[in-house]
Amino acid sequence: MEFTGAHILSINQFERADIERIFAVADSMEPYALRRKVTRVLEGAILGNMFFEPSTRTRVSFGAAFNLLGGEVRETTGFESSAIAKGESLYDTARVLSGYSDVICMRHPMSGSVAEFAEASRVPVLNGGDGSNEHPTQALLDLYTIRQELFDKGRNIDGLRIAMIGDLKHGRTVHSLCKLLCLFNNIQVTLVSPNELAMPENVVDMLREAGHEVIISDDLTRGISSVDIAYSTRIQEERFSSKDEADLYRGRFRLNQSIYTKFCEPNTVIMHPLPRDSREDANELDNDLNQNPNLAIFRQADNGVLVRMALFALVLDVVDQVDKYSRDVNWYSGR
Repeated sequence: MEFTGAHILSINQFERADIERIFAVADSMEPYALRRKVTRVLEGAILGNMFFEPSTRTRVSFGAAFNLLGGEVRETTGFESSAIAKGESLYDTARVLSGYSDVICMRHPMSGSVAEFAEASRVPVLNGGDGSNEHPTQALLDLYTIRQELFDKGRNIDGLRIAMIGDLKHGRTVHSLCKLLCLFNNIQVTLVSPNELAMPENVVDMLREAGHEVIISDDLTRGISSVDIAYSTRIQEERFSSKDEADLYRGRFRLNQSIYTKFCEPNTVIMHPLPRDSREDANELDNDLNQNPNLAIFRQADNGVLVRMALFALVLDVVDQVDKYSRDVNWYSGR
């Protein structure tokens, strides 16, 4: 694809070569993300960070990524603080706010809303999650993490064995990740969930049409027994009609150190898009895993900054200028 000036709305936009391009640029961003160097390549540029759904990691990491490239961030959080609460359409909001920004990141609870917004925007729009539909940048950082974790073990993405666990029906992160995996070869995907929260059939069909092996199970211990990656997700309470309905499934697939030691292969990597629900009745990833070197959830979150820096640099066409505007840091950094 041509990245310059493009919207980033869906995994469907990408070919495998595009993913490799994004990851190569993400690799080059490491000195800046680790505060070894500073670049001002986007000095004067403004990111409009529009989050109409709760977010911590995605919102802050998009902002941090833009700041690390030298840009400024303006934020809108929640409907109540925007003109949408007064009845303004997405079209009007897009036309106005794209006049104040050089690029926009948007999260919205309705599927398809970010694409609708992008149609009216005068600047590139990046999808920070639209309802239960997609979360393309999360999928990219997830796959980047998988690549990094497997590389350390002498492996690559082709031939991956991955288990996806939990609320697969509503989990937009796993929907987008499955789409990405269709660009690679010989993947084994084990889908572990209650029947009521199973992966949508169209996603399963897509994986199989790509030539991948798909195993469907409601047995956690069997599902994680022969995989490279155990990717856990939380129950998406906000997608249910009530908290009581969500509570029916909470805590059904809890992974702790004892289960890991007994059923996982020794080098199985544990991933989670975060936030993990640490309430006692949920606790899908137990705190006793925190010292497990194969727990990659915080490396995964760190990688979000690298990938989002790469997307900004590509979309705003400054990849070849980043180092030109760089210097060493002049403060203490213990990274």
